[in-house]
Amino acid sequence: MMQMLLASLTEIEARLQINWELVNSGLQFTSWGFFSVLLAEILRDSYHALCHKVNWLSKWHNKHHMAYRRDLSVVSLKIYQESQLYNDIVESSLLVVVLAVIALAVQQIGLWLGVAYASTFLFGASRRYFLGIIDTDYNHLPGPLETAPSVWFVNRSYHWRHHFDDVNAYYSGVFSLVDKILGTSLSLKGKTIAITGASGALGQALMAELLRYNVKIVALTTNPDKLPTVAGLKVISWQLGNEAEIKDSLEKVDILIINHGVNVYSDRTSQAINSSYEVNTFSALRLMDIFLTTVTGPQAKATKEIWVNTSEAEVSPALSPLYELSKRTLGNLVTLKRLDGNCVIRKLILGPFKSQLNPYGVMSAQQVARAILFLARRDFRNIIVTINPLTYVLFPVKEVSTWLYYRIFSKTLKN
Repeated sequence: MMQMLLASLTEIEARLQINWELVNSGLQFTSWGFFSVLLAEILRDSYHALCHKVNWLSKWHNKHHMAYRRDLSVVSLKIYQESQLYNDIVESSLLVVVLAVIALAVQQIGLWLGVAYASTFLFGASRRYFLGIIDTDYNHLPGPLETAPSVWFVNRSYHWRHHFDDVNAYYSGVFSLVDKILGTSLSLKGKTIAITGASGALGQALMAELLRYNVKIVALTTNPDKLPTVAGLKVISWQLGNEAEIKDSLEKVDILIINHGVNVYSDRTSQAINSSYEVNTFSALRLMDIFLTTVTGPQAKATKEIWVNTSEAEVSPALSPLYELSKRTLGNLVTLKRLDGNCVIRKLILGPFKSQLNPYGVMSAQQVARAILFLARRDFRNIIVTINPLTYVLFPVKEVSTWLYYRIFSKTLKN
């Protein structure tokens, strides 16, 4: 059977007269070409980061920042031309030279694609400067920001944050790889962050870590007496079912972390069912809906975020059936909400850590909090922190399949 199959393949190859040497050369050229374009973007973004760290470079690069208003409209033609001369032309010229040297040294023809790619930046910048043409790229188009920041490819909302949220973050221009490596895909600087379940183990650990970034924290808790008085910390008491009463407090919040929950362990009474779903699912859903009403204004989609602690129980046993069921329902609803694209919504898929809900947890709340912020600053939308290796495999499969199903069979009503 195998001999017949090999013979058939050989016959097909002979009829098609495939030149494998040419095919191999084409694949090699394509591979080196793709690598050269990626290298060009890495070098460009690295130079951009240096422009914010090296004083004499920053003087030239600041011309670029001076050229745009908050809505990304151009301040004036003169300032715009200066930005092309001192920033864009300098940057693209260096890029062309460095890539050309690499292409000459390695002697792979595919690398010249990167040189050609960089030359388009130099040509465009030169044209804008010498002809006095205002012709901004996609990321600098003026107008309101209609989409949330993307994950791997830089869009207008993502780059707007570099100009007007934190100039020492969001350096990437096309791919966000450099920002993910540097931990500058999300800046916490100057943010106001609200946390539910603030008096719990993870809530307090997160607040302690966040205060290191000089953020303002709004602690939303049903047990205000358990929280210490700390600079930068505002405590607001709220009760389950009265989420609408804290809407005004959420208006100026940039990031809402939904972290409260209840674990009834082995209880399966009607009261336990109602309590589990009310606390773990429906209260969180109401808070999400209330916060989403605050995502208004031309730039709100770029800065507002929701982080939801859905737990590893989304895909793994928690030895507490009602905790699993209520958290899985919450996780599925978050996936559904993400489809609307109103703002960035992150999931916190956390393994067992020691807390009031789980006194037998193997991780500490401090470890989990540090890991959450480490991954959030690299713009992970699904933040998995667990010692269970299966979760890192099972959760992405579950999330993609669920997202695809909801994408096909659900819709939203638009005004």
